[in-house]
Amino acid sequence: MPFECGNDTEGAKGSRPSVKFYLTAILFVVFDVEVVFIYPWATLSQGLSWVGFASMGAFIAALLIALVYCWKKRSPRMDS
Repeated sequence: MPFECGNDTEGAKGSRPSVKFYLTAILFVVFDVEVVFIYPWATLSQGLSWVGFASMGAFIAALLIALVYCWKKRSPRMDS
């Protein structure tokens, strides 16, 4: 049933987005959420002890490992 203008759609109604689209979206969300965790640490870094510095260093190292893994695997965003 046409919804707004009364005309049938001419686009691809039955097509589904590829899995690469979803993988790119998940990668974007994951690395975007990481910024939410790094920002408070960066603002409070002067008052943190070495334990806070070491834990954030481990967190950033894990992020870098994940980024290198995605880079080696050729992220879907880089294919086009």
